[in-house]
Amino acid sequence: MLAPERRNQIMQILNENKQLLVKDISIELNVSEGTLRNDLKILEEDGLLERTHGGAVLPKPTTSENTFHSRSLANQAEKKMIGKAALPFVQNGQCIILDASSTSLELAKLLINYDYLTVVTNGLATAQELTRNPHINVIVIGGVLRPGSSSLEGLLGKGLLSQIHADVFFTSAHGFTTTSGLADFSIYEAELKKLMVNNVNKVVALLDHSKLNRRSIATFAEVNQISTLITDQSADRDFLNTLDGIEIVIAD
Repeated sequence: MLAPERRNQIMQILNENKQLLVKDISIELNVSEGTLRNDLKILEEDGLLERTHGGAVLPKPTTSENTFHSRSLANQAEKKMIGKAALPFVQNGQCIILDASSTSLELAKLLINYDYLTVVTNGLATAQELTRNPHINVIVIGGVLRPGSSSLEGLLGKGLLSQIHADVFFTSAHGFTTTSGLADFSIYEAELKKLMVNNVNKVVALLDHSKLNRRSIATFAEVNQISTLITDQSADRDFLNTLDGIEIVIAD
């Protein structure tokens, strides 16, 4: 079992049970306790769990410090520029998908003058923003609303997504590496985004520099599934040079 898959299983177990013991999971996953401790260390560094004596627990509940609103304020200038740079990839008459990220919300704010679009989203704030334009047909994917979040998660909208074939999927991520692709810290949101990736002609990643070469737990798009990456001026050029086959756009 590869490390990303194993860590994904660890997070699934932790989300179901709220806590875990290394000795028990070692038997369940058939790996050494030393390997599991290393996995837990990496997952803790990514903010996905808190290690305890002999195991791990989920992080403390969401607070005002990590709500959607507070996250949207991080690198806000860069996100606005990335949203503006993404605008040429939207054409009248298209069906596009916007994820629930704060960067996609910046793009949504700029769609006010489009004559006709169909936009699918799992973001409540994004959907509300889009209703300002009566020429945009907004389809909201249903799901579970987490505390402090503006995104609907889970696979309740699977049936609806299976009937939609969109032109472009605009998405951000918790992290992006050459080995894991686009990944999120929420397994449930990642599963929903996998469905979105599979139902579009083109995936455009909207990632400010802080997301690049950063790990997260659940992959939703492999590197070869990404058509375009839009990032900001502070992006690591050495990292960008490793991304063969992806169109790179530097927002300014």
